[in-house]
Amino acid sequence: MSESNSSVKSCFFLVGITAFLCIGCINAQKQESKTETHPYPINKTEVQWKAQLSPKAFYVLRQAGTERPFTGKYHDHKEVGTYHCAGCGVSLYQSEHKFDSGTGWPSFDRGIDKHLELGEDYLLGYRRIELKCNQCGGHLGHLFPDGPRQTTGMRHCINSVALHFVPKSTDE
Repeated sequence: MSESNSSVKSCFFLVGITAFLCIGCINAQKQESKTETHPYPINKTEVQWKAQLSPKAFYVLRQAGTERPFTGKYHDHKEVGTYHCAGCGVSLYQSEHKFDSGTGWPSFDRGIDKHLELGEDYLLGYRRIELKCNQCGGHLGHLFPDGPRQTTGMRHCINSVALHFVPKSTDE
């Protein structure tokens, strides 16, 4: 009888996990449809974005992908200047707000709020706060409440490929 109870419990566990993941997928589909209809000042077709962006940048910025940790060119970048959206060029982050989170992605404790948009992302089956460029709708990364306590306490975890750096000497 205990083998039977164990099998029933395993079955209920699998059904529960499957339901959880399905709800996440449904929510992700809802989120995707909201994103596609949002009007942005810079609006291009998929063909235009593919012609402009590298395959990795397209995957991250236009398909909400994520680059592997410690592979992006800005995760350990220390030069002074401004990080801009690789899709449209709008300024997003100042280097003075960048810190080493140890996660393998560029991390900032704040951004240039007037150019950032927050959204919800359920692509992993649970709710995350997505960071997007509010000019072109490009996916940048995610916002987490584990940043430096002495500043904002927030961590903007950003994909390097979503950024273009402009050094201070040429920064406008």
